[in-house]
Amino acid sequence: MSTHHELPLTPETMVWGYFDAAQKPVLEVASGDTVTLHALPAFSPARLPSDPAFEVPPILAEAMARLPPGPATHFLSGPIAVGGAVPGDVLEIEILDIRPWMDWGYVAIMPLRGTIPEDFPEPAMIHARIEAQAGIVHMLPGLDIPLDPFFGVLATAPAPSWGRLSTIVPRAFGGNMDNKEFRVGAKVYLPVFVPGASFSAGDGHGVQGDGEVCITALETGMRGTFRLTVRKDLRLAWPFAETQEHLISIGLDEDLDDAAKQATREMILHVTRLTRLTREQAYMLCSLAGDLRVTQTVDGNKGVHMMLRKSLLDGSLRA
Repeated sequence: MSTHHELPLTPETMVWGYFDAAQKPVLEVASGDTVTLHALPAFSPARLPSDPAFEVPPILAEAMARLPPGPATHFLSGPIAVGGAVPGDVLEIEILDIRPWMDWGYVAIMPLRGTIPEDFPEPAMIHARIEAQAGIVHMLPGLDIPLDPFFGVLATAPAPSWGRLSTIVPRAFGGNMDNKEFRVGAKVYLPVFVPGASFSAGDGHGVQGDGEVCITALETGMRGTFRLTVRKDLRLAWPFAETQEHLISIGLDEDLDDAAKQATREMILHVTRLTRLTREQAYMLCSLAGDLRVTQTVDGNKGVHMMLRKSLLDGSLRA
């Protein structure tokens, strides 16, 4: 029988801006347990709202005052150790619930960052009101956007030999993938590089378009509940995901073309793992029914993901 855990939101249960295999877990759970955590938005003092109508949570100010900043602005909750996980395993992260706990968020343009930094050399920022109950983001007067929350960062710890890494760049352990398909009901599969896996989450996004072109989504505080399960029957070199309807392969590379190649290769790998199709047949299926989408173009390693309907693989095709 699984146990549910609540991770308190305190500076002692967070890191600011980095991944490190040497970071000690703040919570230990058994495989199959569920965990609820709260995460602060990616933040720095420069992003504080000047309008007093946007109340700054005391924990945000406390975290910025007490935590040593890393090379990025993502606050991560965790890491959480999962019993039985060893390098070579896969951590299955089932997303059971996501909801904002702050009633505002921000979107910003940062000089020298984003998809077209040469066009926007000056900083700009909007603080937007969130109506979670109504499912609406009031971006500007007269401009409302449907709320569509997810966590931009879901990660295991990197390999110890990689040292301390910025949270900006997504890698084989996941991290700042910024994939808006990771909504409630999705499962994300991440390779394990350290004993216990050391799962962490953060970078709450109220809504984001594929691409995340200006460098930020709607950055806000997010509450999430996850089921963490060690999978010893899987061997993955890269992150993978699925929803009730789709398989989702993930490509990460500085070059967008190479990210697309990786997402395609990964989907071929998983189709042949799950079915009796040959590599050639899987490749052709991807051409007919696989949808390549640009996840983000702003995080160092750009992201491309391919979505393939699971219903196409039902029945006699299954391995």
